[in-house]
Amino acid sequence: MNVNDDAFRDELKALILAAVDKEEPAGGLRDDEPWFGDESRLDLDSLDALQISMAIQKKYGVRMPDSKDTRRALVSLLAMAEHLHKHRPV
Repeated sequence: MNVNDDAFRDELKALILAAVDKEEPAGGLRDDEPWFGDESRLDLDSLDALQISMAIQKKYGVRMPDSKDTRRALVSLLAMAEHLHKHRPV
């Protein structure tokens, strides 16, 4: 798994959107686009964060407990890809 791998990021994006039952925003979802907050076009909430965490654990085997590290990973696609790169079991 490589953070710079387009295929991995596309797979991750599809997993995230499926987990929160959302369509990709018009014009696509940028790798650094925020998932939560005022600037988010996805308009995700805490339940969505839980659904993403469960999908990540099921697909990649990375447990995402409620922590500052997890909250940083849930910021954007790029942040999640970097988190998985660091924490995925070999």
